[in-house]
Amino acid sequence: MSGIVELLPKEYGFVVIVLVLYCFLNFYMAALVGKARKRYNVRYPTLYASESENKDAKLFNCVQRGHQNSLEMMPMFFMFMILGGLKHPSISAACGGLYTVGRYLYFTGYSTGDPKNRLNGKYGMLGLLGLMICTISFGFSLVLKPASA
Repeated sequence: MSGIVELLPKEYGFVVIVLVLYCFLNFYMAALVGKARKRYNVRYPTLYASESENKDAKLFNCVQRGHQNSLEMMPMFFMFMILGGLKHPSISAACGGLYTVGRYLYFTGYSTGDPKNRLNGKYGMLGLLGLMICTISFGFSLVLKPASA
């Protein structure tokens, strides 16, 4: 294990910490979806409430959708963090932190029941864009590196 750690830049630890913080955010969102299930009487395995069957469907669906969208974006976010962080660990950690805060604001805004409030977290997408750039830079550095003898 120490061999792998020695190959990574020291600042890569910040990348790891941001990834774990995002996991805590995911647990938080999941817990609030569970609370919303109880509050709005939406039983498993129902993913989304039907407005014809539940007067609070929109409120529940906004909470559920805020979490679901974050889950949908998580694989891309993790991939960009892990790969982009190999070359640019500090920048990636900062971009990942911005994205994580943006996801929190997105979720809390969406959870109000007004889907427009999800736009409170729109600046988090700048973090994702930064991560994409870091990952592209890493990819080019691999492609352009001189052949080893």
